[in-house]
Amino acid sequence: MKQNKMDKVLFLLVLLIGIFGIVMIYSASSIWAEYKFHDAFKFIKAQFIFFLVGILLMNFLSKIDYHEYEKRSNLILGICFALLALVLIPGIGTVRNGSRSWFGLGGFGIQPSEFAKIGLIIYTAKYLSRNQKNMRDIKKGVLPILLVIGVFFFLIMLEPDFGTAMVIVLTLVCMIFVSGVKISFFVKIGVMGLMGIVGLIIVAPYRMARIVSFLNPWTDPLGSGFQIIQSLYAIGPGGLLGQGFLNSHQKHFYLPEPQTDFIFSIISEEFGFLGVLIVVSFFFFIFYRSLKVSMNTNDSFGKYLSFGLSFGIIIQAVLNLCVVIGLIPVTG
Repeated sequence: MKQNKMDKVLFLLVLLIGIFGIVMIYSASSIWAEYKFHDAFKFIKAQFIFFLVGILLMNFLSKIDYHEYEKRSNLILGICFALLALVLIPGIGTVRNGSRSWFGLGGFGIQPSEFAKIGLIIYTAKYLSRNQKNMRDIKKGVLPILLVIGVFFFLIMLEPDFGTAMVIVLTLVCMIFVSGVKISFFVKIGVMGLMGIVGLIIVAPYRMARIVSFLNPWTDPLGSGFQIIQSLYAIGPGGLLGQGFLNSHQKHFYLPEPQTDFIFSIISEEFGFLGVLIVVSFFFFIFYRSLKVSMNTNDSFGKYLSFGLSFGIIIQAVLNLCVVIGLIPVTG
């Protein structure tokens, strides 16, 4: 694919799922927004602003030669590191839902870890493109980039934000995997990673409570199991075609965070299996078209960069959907 040539199908898919998201945020949040802020359009107005800004930024950034990001990858990574360090300082970082992972700007919040996702993908793409010959040597090729990833993982875990940290690690590991590293290495690191996850769960009581509630949410239906139970109560009655747009019952102060982390539950309740199929299909085709861009890119940096962005989107989407339907524990 030639540089600066837009994939119109990919752009249309992103545009449509963005519009659908805005509509569903109104449905999921209007009751809560009216009760708390006396403005049923509170959240949809903010989302619409972000949507417009996102489209404008997409258009602006598409005009920039992506090799400029390669040249400035160290600077970008340094800025991301500084932001992640600053957000941990009381008085600068804002605590939300028990995690100091936000910068508060008026009524808006900014998560530096979201910038770190992009910064690390850019840096890793440059590293892999310039060290292709060394990637089969674990000490020379793989361990240096794993050390960088580990530092950022540690900073994000200090917030703590286990979910975002796992999305970043899985995305970057996928990038390293396509660089040609031996499968045996991933088996070993997978075992080590599993042991590390177990350790992180053990040292944090609230994570252990979430594991217990994942296995049997009814052990604490009003505590750690409450959110997943309410989510399943939303998904179950959806059936094939759902209860109808705006007709969700769980958004009436039953399901926590219906307009953010658990919006898929509301989609399932109002549009049923058809809504689930539509959302999953959108993400599948976005991932498919993104992989086509990656495969058609001639230079190695662009290929790794596109792979990383593609993996980042699909991994985050899959993990969120799995949490909502109870296939994996709620992270935090």
